[in-house]
Amino acid sequence: MARASLWQRTTACRILIRDEKERPLITEFEVPSEVGNERLIMDRVAEAIAGAITGEPLERLKTAVAEAAMNAIEHGNKGRADVPVFVQVLDSDGSIRVRITDRGGGGTDADPEIPNLEAKLAGLQDPRGWGLYLIKNMVDEMHVSNDGDLHTIELVVRSEGANR
Repeated sequence: MARASLWQRTTACRILIRDEKERPLITEFEVPSEVGNERLIMDRVAEAIAGAITGEPLERLKTAVAEAAMNAIEHGNKGRADVPVFVQVLDSDGSIRVRITDRGGGGTDADPEIPNLEAKLAGLQDPRGWGLYLIKNMVDEMHVSNDGDLHTIELVVRSEGANR
């Protein structure tokens, strides 16, 4: 499927348009919002950045991508297969940026509450809520943005050899 038809079919293009000077596109794709497709997204991102990031940083990024994709599928798009998750992978000044966009809109706290196991077991904290905390701690940067009904999480990992 040509890129133009992919992005013309949705209003997601207003948040996914890129600045070619700052963020050269490595790949972009969409995946139906079906449980299990988070692994497909993780694998496609890992394939797209082969060699740019390796070892533990790659495994951490894969974990963060899978978790962010699962959140987009389950919470953002409510598991509706007809509402795709959009993914972009960009090379940005010594970093890899992965953007995962769903149609969930609304707000998600970019600075998630630190999970407290005792509080969760006592019912004082939501028993879920580990996802964003995990994601944020797996990557160098995490950014969350909303634009109307679109919700995007951007994961940033510095490439091998980039200044940390």
